Amino acid sequence: MFYYLFDYLERAFDFPGASMFQYFSFRAAAAVITSLIISLLFGKSLINYLRKKQVGETIRDLGLEGQNEKHGTPTMGGLIIIGAILVPTLLFAKLGNIYIQLILFTTVWLGMLGFIDDYIKVFKKDKKGLSGKFKIIGQIILGIIVGLTMYCNDDIVIREKIEKVNIESNEQVVDNNYKKEANDYFKENAVKSTKTTIPFVKNNEFDYAILLKWVGKNYKDYAYWIFIPFVILIIISVSNGANMTDGLDGLATSSSAIMAGTLGILAWISGNFIFANYLNVMYLPNTGELTIFISAFVGACIGFLWYNSYPAQVFMGDTGSLTIGGIIAVLAIIIRKELLIPILCGVFLIENLSVVMQVSYFKYSKKKTGVGKRIFRMAPLHHHYQKKGYHEAKIVQRFFIIGIMLAVITIITLKIR
Repeated sequence: MFYYLFDYLERAFDFPGASMFQYFSFRAAAAVITSLIISLLFGKSLINYLRKKQVGETIRDLGLEGQNEKHGTPTMGGLIIIGAILVPTLLFAKLGNIYIQLILFTTVWLGMLGFIDDYIKVFKKDKKGLSGKFKIIGQIILGIIVGLTMYCNDDIVIREKIEKVNIESNEQVVDNNYKKEANDYFKENAVKSTKTTIPFVKNNEFDYAILLKWVGKNYKDYAYWIFIPFVILIIISVSNGANMTDGLDGLATSSSAIMAGTLGILAWISGNFIFANYLNVMYLPNTGELTIFISAFVGACIGFLWYNSYPAQVFMGDTGSLTIGGIIAVLAIIIRKELLIPILCGVFLIENLSVVMQVSYFKYSKKKTGVGKRIFRMAPLHHHYQKKGYHEAKIVQRFFIIGIMLAVITIITLKIR
């Protein structure tokens, strides 16, 4: 909203300082500060309200140290994160941008899905919450919408190779300020494609359509049969991975902030033709606008961490965990970096895999020997370390360090071919 207001003030009245709102850097800084203020100031009020309404977490007895102390801690704190994301984005982002519209829809859709799940658990006293199949259906619907939008919308294009264009600064050609030379160049060279980034190969590019090459000459016309199911799979996996990771105070929040911050860097690089050209990566026009949303997301996570760090005063619940996981997945898809998710979201991946491995091996060993055996003392993986005697805060700190290492590796892959 402020973007359009100050754009009008600059054009109509030459209002002093209004031009600052044309810059990603200024609006991103404003977004992160605003999200921090919202989450810190209004977070406490919401926690008190949740406590007053007795919206507390019901803890299953798993025999973990300090577990009983968490009983009754307010949940549904994901509302803090969602509010601290939406308000700054609505204030500072260019709302006509298709990428912003898509990520805002993702936030609201998954927020509603998680809220319904938490509402059933807390107010209906049903520990199972929303049925798993309904969660999956909700995620599939989101995947179809995201996939179709990415495939069909004419505003979503890529530039596969950047040639030198006489432009002084990327931020000077943002929005309505494109110089004619660059504007004509991008229009002529922008193409629709299902290409994405793949690490450790020569060109760092992979086209989903190639998997259908056996169909014939027009195989690219059917790329959506591969692309959309893959989008659905990514959204379900990362969203549920975040949900699985949300088992220790501050673990999911801190991990998500690192992942989102990394995606923010990649979005800014991909949306800046100078750096995209220098790093020889796909130039994705208009994705730079996502830095405003991502800044708000990181600020919201950090602000929420103020209350969610050990010992937690509030839990995010599925309202938060499903939402932040889905946001990370959709952001990665939008900026064509979804194949980097196994590296970037390694914490989510290992948490998910630990559960799959534990359940699979237990069933297999029980079928073979009659006695179910376990690989880990408890799954997900963070509970395994709790069972080994590690303090909760130490586990979170070490996962945080691993998350930073994985983020650095993810960025480095841009130059490793």
